[in-house]
Amino acid sequence: MKVDIHTHLLPPAMPRFAERFGYGGFIALDHHAPCRARMMRDDGKFFREIESNCWDPKQRVVECDAHGVQVQVLSTVPVLFSYWAKPQDGLEVARFLNDHLAGAVATAPKRFVGLGTVPLQSTDLAVKELERCVRTLGFAGVQIGSHVNDLNLSDPALFPFFQAASDLGAAVFVHPWDMMGEAKMAKYWLPWLVGMPAEVSLAICSLIFGGVMERLPKLRLAFAHGGGAFPGTLGRIQHGFEVRPDLVAVDNPVAPRDYLGRFWVDSLVHDAETLRGIVKLFGADKVALGSDYPFPLGEERPGTLIESLTDLAPSVREQLLSRNALEWLGRSHEDFAP
Repeated sequence: MKVDIHTHLLPPAMPRFAERFGYGGFIALDHHAPCRARMMRDDGKFFREIESNCWDPKQRVVECDAHGVQVQVLSTVPVLFSYWAKPQDGLEVARFLNDHLAGAVATAPKRFVGLGTVPLQSTDLAVKELERCVRTLGFAGVQIGSHVNDLNLSDPALFPFFQAASDLGAAVFVHPWDMMGEAKMAKYWLPWLVGMPAEVSLAICSLIFGGVMERLPKLRLAFAHGGGAFPGTLGRIQHGFEVRPDLVAVDNPVAPRDYLGRFWVDSLVHDAETLRGIVKLFGADKVALGSDYPFPLGEERPGTLIESLTDLAPSVREQLLSRNALEWLGRSHEDFAP
């Protein structure tokens, strides 16, 4: 069984939110060819070319069958988070995306699991939409960004959201977005190659150093892209904690290494040795299949890298392909039995 925790979905048409709200920055779709569309910012700037597998649940099932994927965890495309929007407008965007996602899950509830989105620019509204996602729409949890405008995830203003997620037993998937230093990385696709890994490390460090993980030990967090730059810089992070606690340990006296095994990461690292490394670092029970389907920087056939590690015991590969994902989601194999 394969359970892919990192896949993205959006509606086949987006409302003209700029016209509705009176300001820009939102994404619209230009269906310029059969089964193809351009994601366009409302200032006319091109963002990304997508195909029908980005919005059509039936096409996704066809491709899942071809790739041997039994279950996809669906979450929105991070550019649609819209944290910069006015809070009530952000809530309207989130509700629109979540209602569509719930409809997609309903087309194949044995094949899809939903992760909603919430307007984190207002913690109160985010908590209410989180509750609706879990209690009304039946989602396993939500996907959030690696920061919220000028706030890192350690900011006290965001803690009530994490508290609510812990209380609800909601899975939280943290995905990079709005990458730091993007203005300096215009060439070579560097925001995706350099900025995204840095953003994931920023999120992990913020949640550790800010004491969120310490205060909420039952919070089920998973991070995209194998934890980004965090695994490769953990030695430096730990050393900084030890030699300058006056700067690093100001909100949480517990060492970063003590949180290994407390959260999940996906397997999307594109390199066998790196995957072996994160399995050793985080634990064989804390790495779950993630492909970034259906985007080109993802894994074309989900699970191929995990399956290539024949030096790992079959039981470990099974953990990576499905069991760890189900544990994080709070689901079981029986939930997806035909």
